[in-house]
Amino acid sequence: EVQLVESGGGSVQPGGSLRLSCAASGFTFDGYTMAWVRQAPGKGLEWVSRISSDKSYTYYADSVQGRFTITTNNAQNTLYLQMNSLKPEDTAMYYCAADFSIATMTADFWGQGTQVTVSS
Repeated sequence: EVQLVESGGGSVQPGGSLRLSCAASGFTFDGYTMAWVRQAPGKGLEWVSRISSDKSYTYYADSVQGRFTITTNNAQNTLYLQMNSLKPEDTAMYYCAADFSIATMTADFWGQGTQVTVSS
């Protein structure tokens, strides 16, 4: 059974940091492009960051460039998103996705999401 389980969300003040984790199981982690996607209340899905299937290349949305870092621990089939200098506009449900397409905003597999709230 394929599973993506996110954790690490929470409430933080502006300027703070959080580290999200996504534990993957049931598929070959190495062979998939992995991504973080978020959805703010009342808005559509927004691609945040992705890492190539060979885990060599990383990409970021302009809104998070320089503040967020995507990494993996391939031995543990885990995806991470280090989020620094958080802003209120980063408030959203964050989803982990496998084989994510920016063009279609679809993925083979999705996690259940972890809530991030940035507020003073």
